[in-house]
Amino acid sequence: MSPPQLLSKDTPDIEDLLALNPRVKTQCTVVPTKQTKENKKHWKRNSDHAAPPCTTLANDFSDIKHTTLSERGALEEAGRCLKCADAPCQKSCPTQLDIKSFITSIANKNYYGAAKAIFSDNPLGLTCGMVCPTSDLCVGGCNLAASEAGPINIGGLQQYATETFKQMGVRQRRTPQAEANPLSQKIALLGGGPASLSCATFLARLGYRNLTIYERRSYLGGLSAAEIPQYRLPISAVNFEIDLVKDLGVAIETGRSLGTKDLTIQGLLSSGHDAVFVGIGLPEPKLNPIFAGLEPSNGFYTSKNFLPLVSDGSKPGLCACKAAAGLPKLHGNVIVLGAGDTAFDCATSALRCGARRVFVVFRKGSSGIRAVPEEVELARDERCELLPYLSPRKVVVKDGLITAMEFCRTEQNDQDEWVEDEEQVQRLKANFVISAFGSGLEDTEVREALAPLQFRGELPIVDRLTMQSSVKQVFLGGDLAGVANTTVESVNDGKVAAWGIHCQLQGLPLDTPAALPLFYTDIDAVDISVEMCGIKFENPFGLASAPPTTSTAMIRRAFEQGWGYVVTKTFGLDKDLVTNVSPRIVRGTTSGYKYGPQQGCFLNIELISEKRAEYWLRGIAELKRDFPEKIIIASIMCSFNEADWVELAVQAAQSGADALELNLSCPHGMGERGMGLACGQDPELVEQISRWVRKAVDLPFFIKLTPNITDIASIAEAAKRGGADGGSAINTVQGLMGLKADATAWPAIGKEQRTTYGGVSGNATRPMALRAISDIARRVPDFPILGIGGIDSGEVALQFIQAGATVLQICSSVQNQDFTVIEDYCTSLKALLYLKANPPPVNGAFWDGQSPPTAVHQKGKPVVHLTGEGNSTLGFFGPYQQQRDLKLADVRSKQGALWDAEQGTVQDTAAITNGAAKPAPRIKDVIGAALERIGPYNKLDNKQQKVALINDDMCINCGKCYMTCADSGYQAIEFDKDTHIPLVNDDCTGCTLCVSVCPIIDCISMVPKKIPHVIKRGVEKDTFFTHALSQCQ
Repeated sequence: MSPPQLLSKDTPDIEDLLALNPRVKTQCTVVPTKQTKENKKHWKRNSDHAAPPCTTLANDFSDIKHTTLSERGALEEAGRCLKCADAPCQKSCPTQLDIKSFITSIANKNYYGAAKAIFSDNPLGLTCGMVCPTSDLCVGGCNLAASEAGPINIGGLQQYATETFKQMGVRQRRTPQAEANPLSQKIALLGGGPASLSCATFLARLGYRNLTIYERRSYLGGLSAAEIPQYRLPISAVNFEIDLVKDLGVAIETGRSLGTKDLTIQGLLSSGHDAVFVGIGLPEPKLNPIFAGLEPSNGFYTSKNFLPLVSDGSKPGLCACKAAAGLPKLHGNVIVLGAGDTAFDCATSALRCGARRVFVVFRKGSSGIRAVPEEVELARDERCELLPYLSPRKVVVKDGLITAMEFCRTEQNDQDEWVEDEEQVQRLKANFVISAFGSGLEDTEVREALAPLQFRGELPIVDRLTMQSSVKQVFLGGDLAGVANTTVESVNDGKVAAWGIHCQLQGLPLDTPAALPLFYTDIDAVDISVEMCGIKFENPFGLASAPPTTSTAMIRRAFEQGWGYVVTKTFGLDKDLVTNVSPRIVRGTTSGYKYGPQQGCFLNIELISEKRAEYWLRGIAELKRDFPEKIIIASIMCSFNEADWVELAVQAAQSGADALELNLSCPHGMGERGMGLACGQDPELVEQISRWVRKAVDLPFFIKLTPNITDIASIAEAAKRGGADGGSAINTVQGLMGLKADATAWPAIGKEQRTTYGGVSGNATRPMALRAISDIARRVPDFPILGIGGIDSGEVALQFIQAGATVLQICSSVQNQDFTVIEDYCTSLKALLYLKANPPPVNGAFWDGQSPPTAVHQKGKPVVHLTGEGNSTLGFFGPYQQQRDLKLADVRSKQGALWDAEQGTVQDTAAITNGAAKPAPRIKDVIGAALERIGPYNKLDNKQQKVALINDDMCINCGKCYMTCADSGYQAIEFDKDTHIPLVNDDCTGCTLCVSVCPIIDCISMVPKKIPHVIKRGVEKDTFFTHALSQCQ
């Protein structure tokens, strides 16, 4: 007879499941190097540069940018940003994007706010997020480059925010001011590229209604559409930004070109145009004479005819008449001449057109490559070979086809001059040559059509500060102006020119400081004002009685930034003046070892204001005089003394304060003086103080409630009985933040290194705050709540409002940053309310606020579900990645170059609603919206069980779900030893631990359980479906 099974020992099947679960190491691990070299091939995720690629890049136009981010990546990267003062990144951006502001918004899941900040200064913000040479611009100035972590991926963040906004289906509008004051002057814009699109946008925002863009091609976008490859800049992004321009009423005429046979400067000016902007680029390639007479049929291309052919064949809908022709058909060796961004675009495009090997040849050394590092790195990753110090000398042609090129060696002499050594000659076999030596304005018809503009050399004369030409009504931008070398610089040319044109037409000096309107949509018109106790708040965001309201001068600055109201720093009578200790405000430890902003919490042992009551009373009067529409709540504190409360309340009311907040909850220092917490924990004292103040003043007043009590609602009930109009919940939570190894705390005071229990604030207190607010809202009706406790975004603000708060108080997030966070909070809350009434047109029901449903991806890039042997999912490392590459290469070979772009067509071409937006709900409509779902445990239904479902294509195979289920859950996740793909088995009880620790958003979802819910009772064999609180069976 076998011994009984041990209840305290895993069963054999569970032991097998736990085979890969971590164990404490008790001895060294020894594996021969030869074996490890073989093992690492199985787990390798990066490219093995020692091995030849298993496929070619033919027809592969999938995203290759290293900067692309998923929502997870964007949130983490934005969280790293320091949001620096006088941020160098912004100063390094040609369009002067407010980078720290848009990154702040991304960190707070306010993707509309981020997009608004981006498009306000750069109408082509999505394009520039994808193709900007950020390492040479904003990223080059990032202060985090001085740290080990390195600079912020600003381009990737910009791309993510604008792409997310793109999915919202929101149209650009003119501001109400521009709508009410239309300008009728007639303006022509020549060329449909970035400079003209930017110029037209800013002119339209200023109110100009008669704007027409003329483009020689059948489509707009300029080089963004015609020359930048699909794998760096998808056509859907370009078309989206063109649609934003059209939203403002800008007219478009394609098939119209600058030339003596069509449009001329003189003709436009004489036909009633008040101004002309010229942004036609430099359309002709610069050619070395050795290529005279050579054409594509010989194997010779220039960047100006090669890249447009690539675009025609790989960008859906770009040019229907040419799409059937497909990509240029290359093979064998391709030589690309040049060292700029265009040359590297040609090189990587050549690989996708069938080239076997690509050589990028240039005259100077590798340190003199003009292309940005991002482009060069991509080319190297794709095994393009870079050959410096070579100057073209001869093209070898046999039977009408290029077979080779000859070069001579270049070098620098002692005077640093570049010279060519004809004795050092090198020949390279080649089947094709692509010249990317730049472009110019060679067409005589175009030059004649630019008359009467004056030229200096081959380009028109232009004032580089205003972009005005030699003719006062004509402005230039982009390549033609001779300043811009990149898309973003062309965009800025258009921006500068728009203001210059406006000044010219309105009779203003051209050096008038620019005042261009911001990006504006229906979201910006959402009303977030709210009324409470007869007081009208322009927005629900106020500064709490805390360090951000230390002085009335700080309050003035806060009002100037847009805060709707403030609660003054708590003050008392002069007999109760305090002196603070130092240090007294310290970073929290609840977020781990995080240094810098975005602290999860703070601990403070700061007391009430050190300033006299007279200072506050006079300051309140001044502020109400200068900001009559702003709300000031005076925070006051006394001991349990009727005369003191009456005196101070009357004084505060007479100063002009709109309301009072009675601070009965300060958790440190003041309680020892019989104030603050000493009063606020006793319902009888709270009720009596409320009666004293109610009798003394007619102003609304609110009790600041302490969370350092078992039943906060009972305190609120007492306050209401005493006549209080509402409550502020919650004040800080009493705590001891941490102890050092030598047993001293931080903050530690004096040489004795003493400390006390301080007040914990910030995000760590949010769960307690939401619990308190919802509890009070449910149990104490008609008792308005001012929500406090870890409100660091518009998204969290909406949580507090739906839990029952009417207005909100902020402290810790300002300590983490500055007063300007108010703009992020307001745009975020507006967007959230707008999206409630106007969900995104595609999958709108699956959005969570401003967060779109997560597309199946790896590293932010969409992936295709592929299976291997036994119909098992193919992973993204080692042999599984190789199998994926082979299968995808086969698909692309059959489907063609448009396949990659068409995979995202449904999402990319989200229909934008043309009708009027539906009215967004007001704040009063959503106050307490969550309360009906919050209640006692015994109201929860244990018959509606869910289980975890893992998406194999999003999994990064870390095994965190497996580990937490093994050692903290129900041993319901298996982990394959070869593929490292986790599998949820039938033992899953739906605890959701796996979702909680998974590093990839939406990789694991909770879905309804479709099999019987078996409850393991330990020693029972039966399955019970009983409520958790019912008596055991």
